[in-house]
Amino acid sequence: MDPRHSAQDVVRCALCRDAVAPMYCSVCHMHLCGDCEEKHFSDKSKVHNVVPLEQFLSTFNYPKCHTHPTEQCELHCEQCNIPICSTCISSGKHIGHIFADFKTKKEVLRKDLEELENSILPKYQELTANIKKQKTDLLNHSQNLTKEINKQGEALHREINTIIQRKQSDIDDMNAQNLSAIEKQEHEINKTVNEIKQVILDLKSLLETSDIGHVSTYKTRNGDFRKLPPKLKISLPSFQHQKIDAEQILKQFGFFSRISIETEEQGYTVPSPGSESSPQGMALLDIPRLISDIPTSEYGYLFNITCPSDEKIWTSGDNEILKLYNLKGELLKSVQTKSGKEPQDITVIPSGDLVYADFLDRSINLVRGTGTQTLFTLLRKKSKIQTLITLQGWIPRGLCSTSSGDLLVTMISDDGKQTKVVRYSGLAEKQSIQMDDQGFPLYSSGYDAKYLSENRNLDICVADNAARAVVVVSAAGKLRFRYTGPPSTTQESFYPLGIITDSRGNILTSDYNNHRIHIIDQDGHFLRFIDNSGLLEPWGLCVDSRDNLFVAEADTGKVKKLKYYK
Repeated sequence: MDPRHSAQDVVRCALCRDAVAPMYCSVCHMHLCGDCEEKHFSDKSKVHNVVPLEQFLSTFNYPKCHTHPTEQCELHCEQCNIPICSTCISSGKHIGHIFADFKTKKEVLRKDLEELENSILPKYQELTANIKKQKTDLLNHSQNLTKEINKQGEALHREINTIIQRKQSDIDDMNAQNLSAIEKQEHEINKTVNEIKQVILDLKSLLETSDIGHVSTYKTRNGDFRKLPPKLKISLPSFQHQKIDAEQILKQFGFFSRISIETEEQGYTVPSPGSESSPQGMALLDIPRLISDIPTSEYGYLFNITCPSDEKIWTSGDNEILKLYNLKGELLKSVQTKSGKEPQDITVIPSGDLVYADFLDRSINLVRGTGTQTLFTLLRKKSKIQTLITLQGWIPRGLCSTSSGDLLVTMISDDGKQTKVVRYSGLAEKQSIQMDDQGFPLYSSGYDAKYLSENRNLDICVADNAARAVVVVSAAGKLRFRYTGPPSTTQESFYPLGIITDSRGNILTSDYNNHRIHIIDQDGHFLRFIDNSGLLEPWGLCVDSRDNLFVAEADTGKVKKLKYYK
């Protein structure tokens, strides 16, 4: 049998996709049946060259076989990725391999070309056009902002000019009042001066007269003039200027809303020709498989787990001991908490070191020397456990490390009335998430468990036990959705505790009372339950680099390793 025909299906017509295609257009690179050949020639946009398929195939310049130099390689071995001849096939070295002839490889090239020209390139050109529009919109928006700033500046100048005019009017009023008082006294003094001058003239006249009668009737007025008028004392005003508070002016002037630059993952926006989109849930196993049971010891209840590597797990429970196990259940290391009380949550930071939250002394603590390197290099003391953060007025409840190396902490106010998520970069508070856009609390009050995890799209996912919901916000703290269980269940029956996200962006949360795990996608759509493998009171969750799921069973003290992807 001709190996070319044994390796491939019969070639079908590219137009009707049904009939066998004995003809081939070397211009359009299309297989044609006899009925469609004439139809193909009706397209006058090209000068077609339709020849029998065998004739076209005979025109290939087949390479010589390196193993059998006298033979031509008419096929290509897909597994070995080399051209092969019929003797190569007969040798048995390629048994079970998939062969493709060069015609088929050319068809692959043609399809790739068609996809690039007709699908992928237009999408990128559309993106380029969108970028140009974004740049234009950005320029226009910047110009509008400039106009608004100038308008606000003009308004501020007008207010300042109005204030100046008002103060100038005050100066004019004070000046007129003082001048009036001065002029009034001036008038009185001038009047008295004139009277004195007249008396002087009268006295001089009397001294020169011999008329005894006039002299005898003289009455002195010097006593009236000896008492000088009160001296007018005017207190001139001064201008008490205030220090100009530039920050206050800036606040009154206005401010810009926070700039946001986010990249939206487009995913498979350009599907392959003939392919159908496959939801994330299709990759899930129909029945998740239990890989192993890992026993732990000395815990009355096992609560939290985290994976520093694919071969080890850290655990914590209802006592003060943090324990590191291998997957055989062998204890590798144990550490006592600094306070001597049970930790609230544990996480592994990028350095590989363990960090835990302590409810009793409101602290976040680093267990140094548990990783390959030290992240917080400034903390170089002899003590093995170093307190990183001590809260005031708040109690830590949940803890997770982010892809950027930050720490996310769920915390509850001392009175139990408020809950928030705080992001720490190093040792500094970087972000606080507490309210939605309407000013309502994102999370329930009370001291119930509130574990959290960061998703691959940087969403922050909180298992809010008291609210019976998984609350998911964006990296900016904006509410994306609340998951309260699949539509077929009531909210009251959902009891979320542990939470983790995997490499595909799916969210897994343990439903403690119902002995199962919920898997939802990154947009909050329910995918499936994991409710087999004899799960009992699942609490803490973690995944390794291969998306194997580790589940801490609170009552049994076991950690179950499950495979849930195909």
